[in-house]
Amino acid sequence: MNREESSTDLGRIKIHRNVIASITSIAAIQTEGVKSIGKNFSARFHEFLDRKENAGPGAIRVELDKNGDVRVEIPLVIKYGYNIPDVASKVQEHVRASLEKMTSLSIKDINVNVQGMEKA
Repeated sequence: MNREESSTDLGRIKIHRNVIASITSIAAIQTEGVKSIGKNFSARFHEFLDRKENAGPGAIRVELDKNGDVRVEIPLVIKYGYNIPDVASKVQEHVRASLEKMTSLSIKDINVNVQGMEKA
């Protein structure tokens, strides 16, 4: 399993990448102008096959490297009428702040892929 691990005097602390994806999803959705989290190719493929096990934050891709750096890829659908670059930038800022506050991990990249725009 892909987990970020650290140690304390009392033992180890492990943060699974699904937790990072969940924090990312909540932070992104709470950003003004975001309609929804989109779906990456894998999530669309499983949906096509009628498999629901990849529902939820599975559309968000999380990579953890050997140095403990985190890279996140977020597919987004933006609300109609909002400035796309502004919303994407605010998502990056909000996700970075949330992940750093809640996990103390080193965030290397937060890539936003705008997949669509829908009415609010």
